[in-house]
Amino acid sequence: MYGRGHQPERVRLLGGLPAVKRSGSVRGALVALALAAGLAGGCDQEKRADLPPPPTPGQGRSNAVTAPVVAATASTAATATGAAPAAPAAPRLLCAGQSPRPAPSSGGLTAVAANGADAPPANIGFGVGKWVWVNFWAAWCKPCLEEMPRLLGWQQKLRAAGVMIDLAFISIDDDERQLSRFLEAQPGTGVRASYWLPEGPQRTGWLRALGVKETTELPIHAIAAPSGQVTCVIQGAVEDSDYPTIAALFGVKK
Repeated sequence: MYGRGHQPERVRLLGGLPAVKRSGSVRGALVALALAAGLAGGCDQEKRADLPPPPTPGQGRSNAVTAPVVAATASTAATATGAAPAAPAAPRLLCAGQSPRPAPSSGGLTAVAANGADAPPANIGFGVGKWVWVNFWAAWCKPCLEEMPRLLGWQQKLRAAGVMIDLAFISIDDDERQLSRFLEAQPGTGVRASYWLPEGPQRTGWLRALGVKETTELPIHAIAAPSGQVTCVIQGAVEDSDYPTIAALFGVKK
């Protein structure tokens, strides 16, 4: 049996109710206990009523849910008012207004190639009777990597149209090992050879010759004519829609 100090909780509650006296009936004690329990239950119910309902799936992502509704409403309003759809963007004038400049010296370059790939020539051949497209890039530059297949495809397309053109990639990665790892990971149809131009006076000279700041963003494109003059410098990635402008630069009709 339990001692007095080990009475069950409900027993201690009964003994602690002020309305229950030793001379009172058991029935009165039970009524008082039921009343106290009812009051306690009512507080719990009231608290539960104040709590917000459990979230439904997706409720925490209200911006994503409401954004399409707003867009649809705006579109509906534009249709109702008869507003014309936006016109397609005009082709970019990539090389407009640029004056020819001498090609930079090809000094300071290190030729790097993946195993089994042909290494590029020791120097880039400017002014030897063919076009040269130079692409400055880095393995950590996502736009650079995304446009590489596009550049390779354009080279094939231009050659098929009769344009003699070489494509030279120049990496400005901080470490040559970054470049080597990238080249080794590329498929047979990808970029598996490139020049490396480390930071220093040689890189500064290259960029200054092209009229580009050394702190500019990648990628950078420089197109040199067969005469050896750089006729076009493009800062930023090229897009599929730029091909007609590029083809016109080489005298190729779309």
